[in-house]
Amino acid sequence: TMTIHSEEQIVDVHVRSGVYSSDTIFDYTHGYIATRLFSRNACFIMKIKKEIIPDLQEIGRLAFERETMRNVYSPNNVWAQFQAGSSRLGHLKDWILYGKHIENLCTGLPLYE
Repeated sequence: TMTIHSEEQIVDVHVRSGVYSSDTIFDYTHGYIATRLFSRNACFIMKIKKEIIPDLQEIGRLAFERETMRNVYSPNNVWAQFQAGSSRLGHLKDWILYGKHIENLCTGLPLYE
């Protein structure tokens, strides 16, 4: 499921698929995406690159198209591949940078950037 909070510039994406379940937050105000993979008990964070990641209105349009057409082709589909490196737990300066929504998602989990 996807929830778009336009006033807060936040998109919440929840994938419920057994071992592949995850929660993702697109925080356009702070410019970061965080994905919590439940099978790995970890949080992956990346900077939003405007030339690759669709803006908030485009994500809403793509979600609407996909829901109504169920099989839409778009060159703007986004896939990310994470390569695990060293992790660390978040500190106050991280949460100031990433924002409260990502803090709520990732507190207490190893962070991978």
